[in-house]
Amino acid sequence: MNACIPVPRAESADAALPSCSFTLNGQAVAVQCAPDQRLLTLLREHFMLVGAKPGCEVGRCGACMVWLDGQPANSCLLMAWQLEGRQVTTIEGLARTAHSAPVVDALAQCGGVQCGYCSAGMVMGLTYLHQQPGMDVPTASALMCGHLCRCTGYGGIQRAIDALFSAPQGIQL
Repeated sequence: MNACIPVPRAESADAALPSCSFTLNGQAVAVQCAPDQRLLTLLREHFMLVGAKPGCEVGRCGACMVWLDGQPANSCLLMAWQLEGRQVTTIEGLARTAHSAPVVDALAQCGGVQCGYCSAGMVMGLTYLHQQPGMDVPTASALMCGHLCRCTGYGGIQRAIDALFSAPQGIQL
């Protein structure tokens, strides 16, 4: 019989880790972590922000979408060393603003939400696109192809995209 014997950790193990400082949802934060710690893990386990979801963990599904310096980014692909001095916005931070309201309304009214697992990433991606001048339905649809959903069959999501990008920008649903 093999027994696992716990090895005591040195009391100062965390002190040896470098510190990473960045702005998270408008607030300056600092965390000691390994440089190769994924942002997704930091958000969920250190900051208890669980809106970004682990999906594919290789940057192909969009469930972990955040904004890095105002640009969409998959948090499963961002490492702590890449965050120093940067600005990270999560769905929790975006939800405190009015920017996502038209997107949330469109998804709800058009049947684009079911289980909710991908919803945060969808809202992050669509809100970013909704803020871009001149965005149209074909372009928005093509740019959202990296957001995967297993529940809706995409009909409701496409109807929400049609509603958001067919009307002149600025019209509130």
